[in-house]
Amino acid sequence: MQALDTNVLVRFLVADDPVQAGQVRKLLKQAEAEGRAYFVPLPVVLETIWVLQSVYDIGRKDILDALHRLMLMPVLAFDRQDALDRCLHAAREDARDLADLLIGHAALDAGCSGVLTFDRRAASGAPFTLLTAEGDTA
Repeated sequence: MQALDTNVLVRFLVADDPVQAGQVRKLLKQAEAEGRAYFVPLPVVLETIWVLQSVYDIGRKDILDALHRLMLMPVLAFDRQDALDRCLHAAREDARDLADLLIGHAALDAGCSGVLTFDRRAASGAPFTLLTAEGDTA
């Protein structure tokens, strides 16, 4: 199995380069015909979220919808798929940063009891715990 890089997913989603977007569509269509799948590492999902938000100024709901559609594609096998699925579901109700939500769900999926952070906004809900400047948890 081969993995996909962020730029491949972004080209597929935003089609800002028609030639590359066409290459990705052809690649995925061929994989589907052959019963193969491509692996999508969790860092690629995080980077895709960041690129769609910061470079393309795509709104949260549209990003969530796009990621959900990608997860439904049988030619894509996502790293930590259960954690990603829970993250996308929670993100519809939880206004915290999408990347933070994914980090939290991936940590829980890995068996961690929580995530220590200096980020007050992330620490406004589980599984994050605010780490104070003194090194204590709040």
